[in-house]
Amino acid sequence: MAFCKKCGNAVDETTGFCANCGTALKSSSWDGGVLDTIVNSIVASLIMTVTCGIATPWAICYMMKFVIGHAVIDGKRLSFDGTGAQLFGNWIKWFLLTVITCGIYSFWVTPRLYQWIASHIHSEG
Repeated sequence: MAFCKKCGNAVDETTGFCANCGTALKSSSWDGGVLDTIVNSIVASLIMTVTCGIATPWAICYMMKFVIGHAVIDGKRLSFDGTGAQLFGNWIKWFLLTVITCGIYSFWVTPRLYQWIASHIHSEG
C-alpha cells in the first residue's frame, strides 16, 4: 500500500493522485528555460518567414523537438521523432483538401496535426 507524501493518506496507486488532498503521486515537469524558449521560437519564426511558409512543417517539428524534449511525465523524459519531410506530405494534402473544399477542411487540419504530433511522441526508458 502506498501513502501520500503530503497528507499521509493511503492512496490507490492506479489513480495517479491522492483522493484526500489531490497531490499527484508521480511527478511531471517541463524543464525548458525562458531564453531557450525565446531563441527556439525566433528560429522557428525565421524558418517560416524566410521560406514564405513553405518550410512550416520543418519549423513545427523543430519546435516540437524542443518542447517535447524538455517534458518529463511520471519521471520519464519524452522525445519527438517526427521530421519536416514526413509532415510535408500531409501538409500538402491538407492544403489541397482545404482549397478544394473552399476552406471547410481547415477545421480538420489542426486535429490531424495534433494526431500526427502525438503519434511521434515517445517516452525514453
